[in-house]
Amino acid sequence: MTAALIRWEAGLNSSPSPDSLAHADSERADVALAASGDQRAFERLYRQHVPRVHSLVRRMVGNEGSADELVQDVFVRCWQRLSTFRGEAAFGTWLHRLAVNLVLNWQKSAARGRRLFEDDAALEITPGRREQPEDAMDLEEALKTLPPGARQIFVLHDVEGFKHEEIAGMLEITAGTSKAQLHRARKLMRRNLER
Repeated sequence: MTAALIRWEAGLNSSPSPDSLAHADSERADVALAASGDQRAFERLYRQHVPRVHSLVRRMVGNEGSADELVQDVFVRCWQRLSTFRGEAAFGTWLHRLAVNLVLNWQKSAARGRRLFEDDAALEITPGRREQPEDAMDLEEALKTLPPGARQIFVLHDVEGFKHEEIAGMLEITAGTSKAQLHRARKLMRRNLER
């Protein structure tokens, strides 16, 4: 079970605290103010959400420089499209989906002319020497070693908690392809983390 799923399930079993209700009200007020052009309210939203958005984007693209640029693009698009936010979901959920869609579109444009998902041979890793525990790779480093397609699906499913059907719709693949890529990504991650 992923950490995101555990946090989500824990949230289902608890009632909201007064602090979380006040925070939600404050965020709704900031969203309304920002949508009407209040830059200070937007700055508060930015400061609150940028760490999570940056983490998501960095994990999906595996490149710090590209992640920084894409995060800027996410918040520029957020500012431009804030008037379309209807409040049917939490602002953070809406922003998260905007970030995922922006990254996927960026990756599609970068992948024109080449296949996004590598064939089985490209996913194989040649065994290397066994490293000492102090040299072991952490999760972030292991994510960077995954091929782009496998990394996307691993992050979307295991880190962000999307279902295979949702991933299939986002990436325009079948749910079976998503499952197969996730299986391969987990296998590669296990190998990389065990080194």
